[in-house]
Amino acid sequence: MSKTNPSPTFPMFPNDAVDVTPSDTVPLAQPSVIYVGGGGSVAVVTANGSAVTFTGLQPGSVIPVRVTQVYLTGTSPTTGILAIF
Repeated sequence: MSKTNPSPTFPMFPNDAVDVTPSDTVPLAQPSVIYVGGGGSVAVVTANGSAVTFTGLQPGSVIPVRVTQVYLTGTSPTTGILAIF
């Protein structure tokens, strides 16, 4: 992830965001933090390769880990999701 510095002592702000279409087969273009506009549950693969589901997300939540894929299966709603990088 070349556009941000993962160091907690010298954080940098991301430069961009794009809409995410959840997919069980297509990963994100680059590891990203995910914004969930509609709340619900989001199934992801983390940058370290763990498959996890974040549940009970409120509208406007940010998943505070970099993810490489947002699954369609296990994600609801499937709209209003942004990748921030």
